[in-house]
Amino acid sequence: MNLPTQPYKGSRDFYPEDKRVQKYMFGVLREVVESYGYQEYDAPILEPFEVYAAKTGEEIVSEQLYSFEDKGGRKVAIRPEMTPSVSRMVAGRRQELAYPLRWYSIPNLWRYERPQRGRLREHWQLNVDLFGVEGLEGDMEIIQVADSILTSFGAQRSDYQIRVNSRARMQNLFDELSLSDDERKLVTGLIDKKSKIDAAEFEQMFRDKLDENKAAQLLAYLNDSTEPDGIAELVRGLKDIGVENVSYDRSIVRGFDYYTDIVFEVYDTDPENNRSMFGGGRYDGLVGLFGVEPVPTVGFGMGDVTLQNFLVSHGLLKSKELALETDAAVILIGDIYGEAQKPLGELRAQGVRLAVDSSGRKLDAQIKNAVKSGVKYAIFIGEKELADNIYKLRDLEKGEEKALSLEQIASTLNVRRTE
Repeated sequence: MNLPTQPYKGSRDFYPEDKRVQKYMFGVLREVVESYGYQEYDAPILEPFEVYAAKTGEEIVSEQLYSFEDKGGRKVAIRPEMTPSVSRMVAGRRQELAYPLRWYSIPNLWRYERPQRGRLREHWQLNVDLFGVEGLEGDMEIIQVADSILTSFGAQRSDYQIRVNSRARMQNLFDELSLSDDERKLVTGLIDKKSKIDAAEFEQMFRDKLDENKAAQLLAYLNDSTEPDGIAELVRGLKDIGVENVSYDRSIVRGFDYYTDIVFEVYDTDPENNRSMFGGGRYDGLVGLFGVEPVPTVGFGMGDVTLQNFLVSHGLLKSKELALETDAAVILIGDIYGEAQKPLGELRAQGVRLAVDSSGRKLDAQIKNAVKSGVKYAIFIGEKELADNIYKLRDLEKGEEKALSLEQIASTLNVRRTE
């Protein structure tokens, strides 16, 4: 029986060209969030099952969680998100940490769901969380960070929309209507589907699932576009700093049970990918579930799959940032591997990244292999080059060749890398 060459369903292999895209994306993410003072953390990929059962959301826990019993009889789960883990970590050092606390991570996560465009079973996700800021200033900063990430990739604000809502106001309406816990979950799930289905179908679902009075009041609430005071202040504050593409949308609820007030989602405006890409919001009570005093918290998560789809659809993945890591292939002429190490060391000390072909194949085969690898330059080293300390540098794309010193080669390649 032949072993399969494909990865597990819903996951990906990252060949070097794929890894370059990921490295570029993650590099921009780190640069932006660190410019706002956020520090990177990480946590185990396995957590106790109850960490997610407490507040993550019924759909994820019952249908999407990879969970099992370990050899010690403990029920554990592979992390489907990072918010419970970071809340546990903050709770573990609640009194030692300095607030406001700004943390971020880019872990890989697992959910057992149907693979489709924008959704895989394994993905990586940027998580940005601000602990210890209670007012709208925290909500505003988190949304500003999300906006800065997209503009740093070169996106125009017309390429995406930021939609905000208040879960707290919705919960107040639920209280006024005396909705049961089951009805609240039902209504929240229905509202979360609003942008995905026809308006008439959406209204009919409400009338089929609830009594006429409750359905009518909830639909009236959802159709009212009047901005409440807190939302109006948030939208105005964001627009004052240039985030013009933000608007109020009462259908934004987010799927997790732990959100307590402001929530937001970022939508791609491309007709070919007109969907929610990522979002977040305020979850003031989650740290308190671990037996310590609660900490006001707001954050968001941005998945790598939807981000890459967005960058591709808007033409924002540039060839310069995705260039091969190797500057030049070194082709050895004759049995001079040992003697070549000194000049190679000098080039590497000057920042040149080299891949040495020590296969002993014929010269033509080595050159063909260098071209096939995608490297732009080849350096030829033989006994004559070692004796003269002058080496041939060939541009494999143009076919041009020059005889240069090591210093000239280093200068040429370092300059070309930045062009």
